[in-house]
Amino acid sequence: MSTYSLVADLPVMVDSYELEGLEQAVSSDFVRRTTVVHLRGGGEEGIGEDVVYDAEDQGRFQAAGPVLDLAGEHTLASLSARFEGVLDLRRWGFESAALDLALRQAGRSLHEVLGREPRPVTFVVSTSLPDGTAARLDALPGMRFKLDPEASWGEELVAELAALGAVDVVDFKEAYTWRAHERTPPTSLYRLIVEALPDALIEDPNVADPEKGAILEPHRDRITWDAPIHSVADVDALPFAPKMLNSKPSRFGSVKGLFDFYDVCAERGIRLYGGGQFELGPGRGHIQYLASLFHPGAANDVAPSGYNVTPLPSDLPTSPLPPAPAPTGLGWLQA
Repeated sequence: MSTYSLVADLPVMVDSYELEGLEQAVSSDFVRRTTVVHLRGGGEEGIGEDVVYDAEDQGRFQAAGPVLDLAGEHTLASLSARFEGVLDLRRWGFESAALDLALRQAGRSLHEVLGREPRPVTFVVSTSLPDGTAARLDALPGMRFKLDPEASWGEELVAELAALGAVDVVDFKEAYTWRAHERTPPTSLYRLIVEALPDALIEDPNVADPEKGAILEPHRDRITWDAPIHSVADVDALPFAPKMLNSKPSRFGSVKGLFDFYDVCAERGIRLYGGGQFELGPGRGHIQYLASLFHPGAANDVAPSGYNVTPLPSDLPTSPLPPAPAPTGLGWLQA
């Protein structure tokens, strides 16, 4: 029995929905905006978070209001069909709200329906070090990290990171088209990082570049992918079979797409770790809940949202997060 089949036929009644805008100033030139989807019916409310990155698009979406015709009696699967053609990151906001509402109307939690036990969630702190120093890491003693190598990194910093012994993932971000080329580590730095951090996963490297590919060849078991993975078909299209993948639920758009991905990875022995999309609201709790069920002990990039605040609060939760599912629905009581 597939994982999705356990939730596909859940009844869900929708009366209406509304949108709520969230925003957080991250820096002087970046304000993160997301939209919370409030889906209501049968005296219950399901919530999800649209994590599309374009702030202007978020503004237009919120201003347009509830334009989708969702009212009526559905199953989770039939309601999902109403979201065909919606951007994946936005669709996940509706789909997660629909799953939350269906579970709440049934008076059941996700882990109960799936027959899985929530477990403590290990998480890493994800950051870049564009100034070429490890000063930010010094403020987080005892934590483990997912780092984005930059062209500004030098031998001294890499040696310091190696001595720290706390880097679980290095994300080269070469699968993203938006990253400025001048920030990408050169071949010499690739070799330095890969060899100095032998236990770190190597995320989204450029294996197509002949020189970088040659450096990476002996380390294929450590190579993992994030940005290209939106479906099972994307896993099949990778240049070689992976041992590990980054699972960002919102990239899959639909609950079915995500749950089918979980099943295929389990069948193939592909290990997973979770990732986020700078969620500001309930979406962060959702990905922590999913991590607790499908990959709790991995290098999950699902740190509580306080880790995105500058300056860092003094009372941040540390890893692992204890299980905190709501009594019903997709909610997670700490994020």
